[in-house]
Amino acid sequence: MATNSRILTGWFKSSYSNAGGSCVETRFTTDATLVRDSKDRRPDSPVIEFAPAAWTSFLAIMTRDDS
Repeated sequence: MATNSRILTGWFKSSYSNAGGSCVETRFTTDATLVRDSKDRRPDSPVIEFAPAAWTSFLAIMTRDDS
């Protein structure tokens, strides 16, 4: 995570997560959106960092109605 980032939220799961354990958790900072595997909560667990524009594009694609 960028050293100048402020953490805006704690880690949270989507309300659409299933009970099967195949979930990710998300955390927002001032500079990025962080995503991790919900089953791996170690302090050194892998985290994917998205720039704000990349996260917005990802959400737009995932919520697009292609019907």
